[in-house]
Amino acid sequence: MKRKGKIWYAIADGGRARFVERDENGTFRTVASFVSKDLHSRASDLGTDRPGRVMESATTGRSAMEPRQDPKEAAKEDFVSLVADELSSGHQRGAFDQLMLVAPAGVLTELKGKLDKPVAQLVVRDLQKDLTNVPDHDLTQHLAPG
Repeated sequence: MKRKGKIWYAIADGGRARFVERDENGTFRTVASFVSKDLHSRASDLGTDRPGRVMESATTGRSAMEPRQDPKEAAKEDFVSLVADELSSGHQRGAFDQLMLVAPAGVLTELKGKLDKPVAQLVVRDLQKDLTNVPDHDLTQHLAPG
């Protein structure tokens, strides 16, 4: 049976994240928060203006190459990796003993996949919900045990 210790709530979406814990009175408080520098950037601002060109071997024509990945999607993946790295650092510092992940479905799946094994083993619950804009004092109704 796992011992009950300090639990962190990692609340994230593709561009914002915060780590929340309960204080001795049971009140939620944010201990760290992050905002992606690319959160409000357009995909065209993140990548090149024009796609690269490829030469067709059968003709003299050239056609545009599709990018391997949408720049906005790549920025989101980089941000989720940063969140996973920060959770790993927090675990190494002994900041938490248990972890609850709260994120929209796609981000939650991606975050789980990026957690290193010791941190992934501390996940006691996950919730598919975007609570990044919910203030700390309103989290109780969303994160009640159950």
